[in-house]
Amino acid sequence: MSFENLFQPLALARGPQWRNRFALAPLTNQQSRPDGVLSKEEIHWLALRAKGGFGLVMTAAAHVQPVGQGFPGQLGVFGDEHLPGLTRLADQLRAHGAVSSVQLHHAGARSPAALVGRPVSASDDEQSGARGLALDEVQRLRDDFIAAALRAEKAGFDGVEVHGAHGYILTQFLSPEANRRDDRYGGDLEGRTRLLFEILDGIRAGAGRDFQLGVRLSVERFGVTLMEARETVRRIFAHDWIDYLDLSMWDVFKETLEPEHRDRRLLDWFTDLERGEVRLGAAGKLTTPDQCQAAVEAGLDFVTLGRAGLLHHDYPEQVRLAGAGFRVVETPVAPEHLVREGLSPGFVEYMKTFKGFVQEAAAE
Repeated sequence: MSFENLFQPLALARGPQWRNRFALAPLTNQQSRPDGVLSKEEIHWLALRAKGGFGLVMTAAAHVQPVGQGFPGQLGVFGDEHLPGLTRLADQLRAHGAVSSVQLHHAGARSPAALVGRPVSASDDEQSGARGLALDEVQRLRDDFIAAALRAEKAGFDGVEVHGAHGYILTQFLSPEANRRDDRYGGDLEGRTRLLFEILDGIRAGAGRDFQLGVRLSVERFGVTLMEARETVRRIFAHDWIDYLDLSMWDVFKETLEPEHRDRRLLDWFTDLERGEVRLGAAGKLTTPDQCQAAVEAGLDFVTLGRAGLLHHDYPEQVRLAGAGFRVVETPVAPEHLVREGLSPGFVEYMKTFKGFVQEAAAE
């Protein structure tokens, strides 16, 4: 099997082209300081992926408001105190030839109370204890997403990705289960997509003409139905907002969870939409070169890699050299392997929370 198309440069409607079709997924790593300022360990981890050949290197989810923090050690992009670290990171990613992006995030009802106090959401949520945002707070949230994007641009990043997936606050607004508002940000799909669309519109209006804008979406689960997700994507494609859409699918080749729509794969419900100049990528169980190639042949413009990029900082270069002969190291892996791949001791400890990923110490 030939993998030449995986290494073709990817031109977008705006900004620099990516040197290939490999994007590093925004991976939680808990390496930032408590105030959200980047650590040298996090800069090293990401710069190593740029050096290893990824076309796009994206930060972990970076919260746009203190109350939107989703986990300890999370990168922040809500204040100018974050600019020096972000600038150093952007400079290093550029020096190694990667296009750079900050993922903009707010955890909403998924914010731990231990970190933020009482979390907030689209509507009151009994399970998490979150309170619904007042109208002026929704508009402030919109403006803080936009301000965070412009802050990333000021730091020298090539673009941002708006995190609308995984049940975080923008998904909470999209979901008719979580969003029970009766104002302009609730009700039908037009109302529930309004916050996301106003954020995209505001970033596009405020950022420079070459600033790249992407969106990550979950297209099922988290209170999102397939047909509403498809219509949301169709509307996004119809506007001149974004340069790429990043679908988070858990498994790129899976069937939909909804039995009535299993006449084709989940991905096929989105590759057949007219998308103009918008580039389409997806993440989900892509580890082998063959799987990446098959994903592109299925209609994707790029592949977003999490596990593979975590285990091998130079995954694209390994594929370029070895082709189908390259295999990702099997898990569980030794902690020493992860350290060699640029993970700090704290990051390795975090990865130990995922069953079967890191080898346990031998019993004495």
